[in-house]
Amino acid sequence: MDDLIIIGAGPAGLTAAIYAARFKLKARVFEKLSFGGQILLSPSIENYPGFPEGISTFELIERFKKQVDNLGLEIENQDVLKIELENKFYNIKTESGNFQSKAVIIATGATPKRLGIKGEEEFTGKGVSYCGTCDGPLFKNKDITVVGGGDRALEDAIFLAGYAKTVYLIHRRNEFRASGILVDKTKGVPNIKFILDAVVEEINGDDRVEKVVIKNLKTVIKSEIYCQGVFIFVGIVPNTGFVKDILKIDEAGFIITDQQMHASKEGVFACGDCVRKSLYQVISACGEGATAADSAHKYLLKL
Repeated sequence: MDDLIIIGAGPAGLTAAIYAARFKLKARVFEKLSFGGQILLSPSIENYPGFPEGISTFELIERFKKQVDNLGLEIENQDVLKIELENKFYNIKTESGNFQSKAVIIATGATPKRLGIKGEEEFTGKGVSYCGTCDGPLFKNKDITVVGGGDRALEDAIFLAGYAKTVYLIHRRNEFRASGILVDKTKGVPNIKFILDAVVEEINGDDRVEKVVIKNLKTVIKSEIYCQGVFIFVGIVPNTGFVKDILKIDEAGFIITDQQMHASKEGVFACGDCVRKSLYQVISACGEGATAADSAHKYLLKL
């Protein structure tokens, strides 16, 4: 019987593991694929405190992992299939067996929604990005496209316009889902060019992104935009399918928590990108991971 099982080894899960180890909890960490999470889709990060020159995302996550290793916690390659409540304890079902724990932290993150078009996967990390604040500074004085019509797309378009020469904002409708104030603010940025009623059909290039093929949905006419970056903001999909039968999740699949990261079942906590929030960044995931571990520790003290 473990005190705590942490599911997920991205920034939130790794931070939770660091705090759990320092609390002297009998804990283990499960990760389905490889540690790091979706932050590794970006080659570097320039807004994480303590690294004024920026740092590669791989190096940053390696440092997280080394800190976990130094504290004696091992990250186990386990794909969690289901969590069941049994006599006030939790049974964690994986492909290799069952594990019991008094408390659980879910930090399984989310996956950016993909367009599912030619070149998208090939050029991810080579011009295709899903995070403007992570990768924007890499595109100084370059031409880029932003795909999407919600708040996130417009917010990042404004942010990216501070670096890029031209931002082509492509949206499949002629009206945005984003708030009116944000739309007005975006229209006031001189180097943001609106391309509405259009979709991106292909992303092309040699070693990196060089152009996109777009189609006007009204005229069905195709054209090309030469650019060095494609930023895609059409939403994210939380990796929470395995808990939908035991926890309360919202209509988009995000786990519902309180400010202390308590989920809807006693002894279960959640943090990181699998939780609904306003800011999806490494720094906020780390803060939530620390809070989740602290809440789990306080819960265990009461048992």
